[in-house]
Amino acid sequence: MTSEIQVLFEYYEKEKGIARDTMVEALSIALLSAARKSVGPARELRVDVNPEKGDIVAVAKLIASEDVKSPYEEISLDIARKINPEAKLGDEIEVKVTPKDFGRIAAQTARQTMMQQLRIAEKAMIYDEFKDRAGDIVGGTVRRFDKSDVMIDLGKFEGIMPSRERVSTDQYSIGDRIRAYVVAVENGARGPEIILSRSHPNFVRRLFEFEVSEIADQTVEIRGIAREPGFRTKVAVYSANTKVDPVGACVGLRGARVKNIVRELNNEKVDIIRWSEDLTEFVTDALKPAIIRSIEIDEEQHQIKVTVDEEELSKAIGRRGQNARLTSRLLGWDVQIEKDASKTEIFEKRVIDAATEFVTHIGEENINIDTAIKLVKGGIVNLEFFSMVDVNDVAEILEGDQESAEKICSAARNIDLEGNVDAAAENASENENNDDNDQLEGTEESADSEVDEVEKESEGERRGRETAEYLKSLKNDR
Repeated sequence: MTSEIQVLFEYYEKEKGIARDTMVEALSIALLSAARKSVGPARELRVDVNPEKGDIVAVAKLIASEDVKSPYEEISLDIARKINPEAKLGDEIEVKVTPKDFGRIAAQTARQTMMQQLRIAEKAMIYDEFKDRAGDIVGGTVRRFDKSDVMIDLGKFEGIMPSRERVSTDQYSIGDRIRAYVVAVENGARGPEIILSRSHPNFVRRLFEFEVSEIADQTVEIRGIAREPGFRTKVAVYSANTKVDPVGACVGLRGARVKNIVRELNNEKVDIIRWSEDLTEFVTDALKPAIIRSIEIDEEQHQIKVTVDEEELSKAIGRRGQNARLTSRLLGWDVQIEKDASKTEIFEKRVIDAATEFVTHIGEENINIDTAIKLVKGGIVNLEFFSMVDVNDVAEILEGDQESAEKICSAARNIDLEGNVDAAAENASENENNDDNDQLEGTEESADSEVDEVEKESEGERRGRETAEYLKSLKNDR
């Protein structure tokens, strides 16, 4: 038994780092439990352990008495004087009561109890070592899985990465080397637990501190982090030193620094944004690559309304709304993104104008406003187009209505377009004369511009051309 105890001492002291005094105390408690089973309820029973030799002695404090009524409480004065010649009645005498059968059963009980006590001591040591390490990054190996939790071997200790702290896109196998952020060290009922995370925003913060020396020495500050683990992270950086570019420092030469971080995050997209007190500037940078048309700030509602062109809307919102959400979190404001309706309004107005012209010239008996709108949106934007398009093409725009197509084309082709052109030319001539007079008065550049514009095309042709070009550009944008 002595050799067993010495082996246990050496193992836990060297491998587990548990102090020998702690083990002696635990062993004494364990052996006391075993001794009580053999000795009985002796008064003030204790067990002394010699850590060097491994000797074990059970000692009880008995009271010297002439008439011993309870052997567990008293000892005769004669026997007491053999132990201590100066013993008197009523004195407490320490008596060795190590049982002769303090063998296999007692040793087994002691071993089990000691192991339990040592586990408690080990857990206490874990807590003492890690309680101040919350906020650090540690490396370890995936040891096992407990349902959806990942148990990570940290060397002497074991950490746990709960499912809530995992990145949903990460896949782990037993034996994988991983780095994780120490969220907390909790001393619960089952002992201390080292809670690890790879989804925490501060995991990204610590990675930047390791990779970017300017952040480590506080030349560059991280003013905010917004993260959707596994997908995208926005980091706002700032430097009080005007000679230091905070974004460039974080990106590194040829992007080396941020690439290392992205690699550690399993290719999670990382946006580095220059922090600014100017909300307009900050929002503009945060929503890149989208191009902002206008920004309205409502300080009372703590709300920012951003307007973008329709073709930029998807960029501003981002995939599954990530860009907009992360921007809101980063700024701490409610960011609302809307498309600019001005282009759409202009388009609709031009369509209505062109359609109205069709109804006016072709006649309501031949075409109604809804049909005219269909034709304009189909690419027939002025009356001259009817002389160039085939009836079958018009019928196709009208969803196969051949009869209406023939009726409209016939009426349109019978319109005296030349008269309209002559009238436009007459107006152009008048405008030209007026412009010549203006030119003599010193407005040469402006008059030439107006004359050129009138000479090129009539008003109807110009409107038709503009509408056709706008329709074409709108289709290309979409």
